[in-house]
Amino acid sequence: MPLDPDKQRKFAVDVVRTLRSHGYEAYWAGGCVRDRLLGRLPKDYDVATTARPDEIREVFSHKRTVPIGAQFGVITVVGPKPAGQIEVATFREDATYSDGRRPDSVEFSTPEADAHRRDFTINGLFYDPLEDRVIDYVGGVDDLGRGVVRAIGEPRARFEEDKLRLLRAVRFTVTFGFSLDIPTRDAIEYMASQIGVVSVERIADEMRRMLMHDSRAKAVDLLHEVDLLPQILPELNAANDAEATTAVGRRGDAAWLAALATLDLLSEPPFPLALAALLVPFVDAAAARGLAARWKLSNQESRSLCWLVEQQAALVGAEQMPWSRLQPLLVHDNARELIALLAVLSEVPAADRPVASRADLARCRQMLARPALEINPPPLVTGDDLIELGIPRSKAYQRILQAARDAQLDGLIQTKAEALELVKRLLNE
Repeated sequence: MPLDPDKQRKFAVDVVRTLRSHGYEAYWAGGCVRDRLLGRLPKDYDVATTARPDEIREVFSHKRTVPIGAQFGVITVVGPKPAGQIEVATFREDATYSDGRRPDSVEFSTPEADAHRRDFTINGLFYDPLEDRVIDYVGGVDDLGRGVVRAIGEPRARFEEDKLRLLRAVRFTVTFGFSLDIPTRDAIEYMASQIGVVSVERIADEMRRMLMHDSRAKAVDLLHEVDLLPQILPELNAANDAEATTAVGRRGDAAWLAALATLDLLSEPPFPLALAALLVPFVDAAAARGLAARWKLSNQESRSLCWLVEQQAALVGAEQMPWSRLQPLLVHDNARELIALLAVLSEVPAADRPVASRADLARCRQMLARPALEINPPPLVTGDDLIELGIPRSKAYQRILQAARDAQLDGLIQTKAEALELVKRLLNE
């Protein structure tokens, strides 16, 4: 059941009201406050409170709470299905971050101390939904007004705690259309080489969010500016000789500008398509497979990415291509993504790369608009038919069946009888 934004908000208010009625201080916290002040609809709500984890569970009952993050003072409170669930966290201070991800321990504290342990000022705000009041200990309201992403406190200290914040700073900057605070930016550049301590899954998730957003081209360019892109996508460096000044080595060159233009032209792409658009000017399918394995992408994402990169020139000449050659491409699960990729590539052609013409793409779209059975009819002849003919199993099976399928798709044969006659002729050749 999809979440209902109105019920989500009402539940978030009810959680605060319930905690207050039991004598605890409680506010909305973090991203939902930021989004509300920006006039955006929050995707979810978090609540911060003086109540301890065991007290939170006592207030809302054990049946409605899940103690997954209890060691960090976080309890999940489950609401009605359309309202989803809310993470309720005790105000806290964090100890050191030995793993560069989570604090070694936490100490329950005050709202002000809790605000100062957060990442960026725009995420360090609290909001009282009962009194319609913002609580700001870190200057987040001013930074929202100025459109600035700024680390709370000393930037390097914030990034030392969790290196993923290096990427999050870029994502917040571009998705909100903000600028990056200079000391924060300097700290990112200084620490960019340390992003490797972050798990590949978390890096891939941040990249997924950035590449699926309308600001994807700006995100990639800013990642390059602050020296993060060469760290997380070394394939773009490896695509060039050590002394080359192309690709990711120089942000202003033709290949780089073409990659950004390609990303910018995409419309609501799935992650594999957006990633393929970034990689295509620089790498081949083998490099794409290496990246997919390193980032531990799902099997589906990996297959889609690699196929799109591998087939980047497959539709060149599609207007005149025999249907038997074009059809296997158009019945692929990612055919529409391939057409979308080649359509934008054709708008920003590179000198050393053939591109599909408008006529090529028009034919592909025209064929895809036909009924499914017309595009991909059942084969007229199968392996079982070869067995019935007494043909022993051999490597020739695949060759014969493919020849019959090609003839069927190209309209040279229309019936099973014709297909079997073709098989017999092929056997006698």
